[in-house]
Amino acid sequence: MKIESEIKKWGNSLALRVTGVMAELPNFRDGTKVVVEVSEEGIIVKPAHPPGKRLRLPYSEEELLADLDPDTAHADELATPVATEMGE
Repeated sequence: MKIESEIKKWGNSLALRVTGVMAELPNFRDGTKVVVEVSEEGIIVKPAHPPGKRLRLPYSEEELLADLDPDTAHADELATPVATEMGE
């Protein structure tokens, strides 16, 4: 689908308003994080994390904690919060 729009001045920058189907089709909402690909031909804007898809991190929580025990987790080095850090 192609939509004709116009780039406008916004302060010291240029802006393109994302309206109607340009926002609805990719499911853009206020605050949506996006990735912008820039080339000489133009720009492509995509959601940073497609809706409904979880971010796949390189390690699971289980893998990260697998070999930890009180010694390897440095549990003896935990900081003791002071009153101001606890909101007192």
